[in-house]
Amino acid sequence: MAEPIDWELAVATGARMYPRGPRIPKDEALAAVQSLRLLAGQAVDPVRAVTGLIAAYEPADTVVVDRPAWIRSNVNGFATVAGPTLERLREGPDAVLAVGSRATAVQMGAVLAWLSGKVLGQFEVFVAPGQRQRLLLVAPSIVSAERALGVNSHDFRLWVCMHEETHRVQFSAVPWLTGYLVEQVRDFISLEEDDPGLLSRVMAASRAVLSGTSRKGLIELLQTDAQRAILDRATALMSLLEGHADVVMDEVGPSVIPSVAVIRSRFDDRRHNPGQLDGLLRRFLGLDAKLRQYTDGARFVRGVVDRVGMSGFNQVWESADNLPTLAEIADPASWTRRVCA
Repeated sequence: MAEPIDWELAVATGARMYPRGPRIPKDEALAAVQSLRLLAGQAVDPVRAVTGLIAAYEPADTVVVDRPAWIRSNVNGFATVAGPTLERLREGPDAVLAVGSRATAVQMGAVLAWLSGKVLGQFEVFVAPGQRQRLLLVAPSIVSAERALGVNSHDFRLWVCMHEETHRVQFSAVPWLTGYLVEQVRDFISLEEDDPGLLSRVMAASRAVLSGTSRKGLIELLQTDAQRAILDRATALMSLLEGHADVVMDEVGPSVIPSVAVIRSRFDDRRHNPGQLDGLLRRFLGLDAKLRQYTDGARFVRGVVDRVGMSGFNQVWESADNLPTLAEIADPASWTRRVCA
């Protein structure tokens, strides 16, 4: 019986299409890998000092990878989190499933290939039972970014490690967080239904995104009301996580990262001013909304910390009921009144 998605084809497609480079001598590449491993460990104490969150650290759980390895990790993660929900698609005819599984796999691989040149690091949230969650640092993308920005390599690498270490601590110090995020993803997927008007809606949504008449991404335009409620919860959570990590990586200050102000200025300029093709793909995939999560989330975190301090903010991790809503992300005072009163 055919799989709903040909996972290995997705990996193979990504491995064929990922961007090559940067071109550096082998000894420099090895030195970059070694420095990232070292700096990942050095990020632990500053992140703990800023966040007040404590999570056991195992150096072996931080892995420096290339772009194909990052692609495989994400395909495996999606198979883990979405696989059980997609099982119901096995009821269709094998021939139809086989074609659909390959087409979806090629699309997934192509998107991940493009993203692999943008993503600098990632904490593996979705892993198979019995596997350890790892922190991935994508060495080629980090080196490429630091060169494009013209920033100090040591400072930039440590700055990136601060961000990714914060994500590791978020999920490691808050035991219920992984399960909550898995639940949101599976609930979203389970609401997908056969829709005879889907093709026409896809075409209309695609035209709106590509023409620039809508700021929403394709997925956001196609979602049902029930899915929109789930996506709002997930967006609020991701804004919290990304904003928190952005605040932490800047709060360590120049005593730890001397050129942090220069890095942040140049990084934000690059983040918000993509090239024409990148801008088109970001709009189509809804990644502009992802970028807004950094800004909106950081504003929320700073707004709460200014009112109640980091210890007050950390009440957000006590239960899912304490997570901010999407409206509260835009109004940190309302979250503070609800949770910290």
